[in-house]
Amino acid sequence: MTVLLDFLNDDPRTKLRTDRPRHPEKVNRPDTPLQKKPAWIRVKAPGSAQWTETRRIVRENKLVTVCEEAGCPNIGECWAKKHATFMIMGDTCTRACAFCNVRTGLPDPLDADEPGKVADAVAKLGLEHVVVTSVDRDDLADGGAAHFAATIAAIRAMSPATSIEILTPDFLRKHGALETVVAARPDVLNHNLETVPSKYLAVRPGARYFHSIRLLQRVKELDPRIFTKSGIMVGLGEDRSEVLQLMDDLRSADVDFLTIGQYLQPTRKHHAVMRFVPPDEFEAYRKTAYAKGFLMVSATPLTRSSHHAGDDFRKLRERRSI
Repeated sequence: MTVLLDFLNDDPRTKLRTDRPRHPEKVNRPDTPLQKKPAWIRVKAPGSAQWTETRRIVRENKLVTVCEEAGCPNIGECWAKKHATFMIMGDTCTRACAFCNVRTGLPDPLDADEPGKVADAVAKLGLEHVVVTSVDRDDLADGGAAHFAATIAAIRAMSPATSIEILTPDFLRKHGALETVVAARPDVLNHNLETVPSKYLAVRPGARYFHSIRLLQRVKELDPRIFTKSGIMVGLGEDRSEVLQLMDDLRSADVDFLTIGQYLQPTRKHHAVMRFVPPDEFEAYRKTAYAKGFLMVSATPLTRSSHHAGDDFRKLRERRSI
């Protein structure tokens, strides 16, 4: 079993923030049209007995999940398998990306007990593989790197057999932050590029494309044993040639694993879906990415960066040993 942990607050269900908009920076933006999803992007509505049980556990433990917050299309499948997605370092992001539905604004202080809480949950669930992600914390001197490291260390202490995958921010202008995280020895370090460089100003204005490429490259320089991973969304107006160049950029940084999924617009205030990419184009991207040397590639309309993470990690280890 794999559970993706992103603990937000001790009791987020009783601390709902109704005093301000979820995305204050987007309130005055003009609405963009919501396109009808094609047949290949539709999924069954959640509601199985297992999904209901997962929902009950989430509510009883007073957790907020990225599955719900980001409107993930795979929530029915994952929750039916008791795979829920949580975040560390709060529920509020300091960035204002045009594609993301996570709350934006000034975050609360870090919970010093959170690493232990994550480790306790991992141990109680008996997880073989765990994914820990976070919001961006540009307000912190190290971008939250020490908090990531403390969480990894706490999991290692309580569950030494559990493999750990982290999905990190870019630690932009946070000197020494990446080194702190890498020294904690996660098994997989994932950092998503999200889109091609020509779309950064509109889609990911707080980030820098080549900084993210360099971050992934630096991981392998510091510890080549760590698997590196990155993901993008398509349907944001990118050209195929730009996606192929992005693949080359990632391979130049020795990235092992690439995920490609369809962008889905959370609200009318978010970036519009420019195109629904058909499954055959995803399959063509998958084959091309393997030809360029990636150890693992997941490219489907419903692919998300942490979907099937445990199974994929086992395949990564097998393919490295070949």
